[in-house]
Amino acid sequence: MDSIFIITILIVIGALAFDFINGFHDTANAIATAVSTKALKPRHAIILAATMNFVGAMTFTGVAKTITKDIVDPFTLQNGSIVILAALIAAIFWNLLTWYYGIPSSSSHAIIGSIAGAAIAAAGFQALNYGGFMKIIQALIFSPLIAFVVGFIVYSIFKIVFKHNNLTKTNRNFRLFQIFTAALQSYTHGTNDAQKAMGIITMALIANNYVTTDDIPFWVQFSCALAMGLGTSVGGWKIIKTVGGKIMKIRPINGVAADLTGAAIIFGATAIHLPVSTTHVISSSILGVGSAHRLKGVKWGTAQRMLITWVITLPISATIAGLVYLLLNAIF
Repeated sequence: MDSIFIITILIVIGALAFDFINGFHDTANAIATAVSTKALKPRHAIILAATMNFVGAMTFTGVAKTITKDIVDPFTLQNGSIVILAALIAAIFWNLLTWYYGIPSSSSHAIIGSIAGAAIAAAGFQALNYGGFMKIIQALIFSPLIAFVVGFIVYSIFKIVFKHNNLTKTNRNFRLFQIFTAALQSYTHGTNDAQKAMGIITMALIANNYVTTDDIPFWVQFSCALAMGLGTSVGGWKIIKTVGGKIMKIRPINGVAADLTGAAIIFGATAIHLPVSTTHVISSSILGVGSAHRLKGVKWGTAQRMLITWVITLPISATIAGLVYLLLNAIF
């Protein structure tokens, strides 16, 4: 077997591993509020999330095409297969490191930063598709800000509408509704996050001349959806603890407001083919809801720690990917 075929196989395995890790790394974000309010038992929440993640991943491919062609041009990328393999290794390393410490960092930032860093190491800054890359960066920056504002507005409306309702009855009803919102949020997570690995595999297939268009092969879509679903079934308890309790004390009405906000922002991004960080969006939704509920009730120390991780993820993953590329290029 030639080296290109071997590297392509390694990329496929690495991309599926990334999706699997993304599943248990980011699943926590989609179901954290439902688990923390006891709307769903952890086991039931994970089964629900795994199923809906798979369904979501099988529904769309627009974000995958954006990943395939908008960061770098796979048709002209120098040492494309090594660039992609280096990016995967760096992103997986960062995801596992942040998961180990229970920090809800962004898988999206990690993989996008890693692709950019490895491509720059291979061919300089001119390797980047600046128009598409900046569009993706803008989506990553503005989506959590929008989520914060929308979460604040949604919960403010809830406070007015349900002002005179019995608190116990309202929370009981919203706890039941959280089953639906957890499913919806898991579905939207699948529509956006699973597509990133699909785009990476397709990028490798193009770079190594196995396909000639950016259309996502069905086997790529199915295998990535399955990997995401299986990863989801593992769960991510450390991050559930952070997102579901360390940002603010979440009640069912808070959880529904945050879930609806997160699902709307993520699905909106999927509809216009933009990758966003589900971690950022969901956490920012909770922060917005918490600020509308009671500003002092938000644990801003946790929020600050998360923000720092969000900011450093892209440059650190890019640096790691660049170093991994130089190592792999020397080997191959």
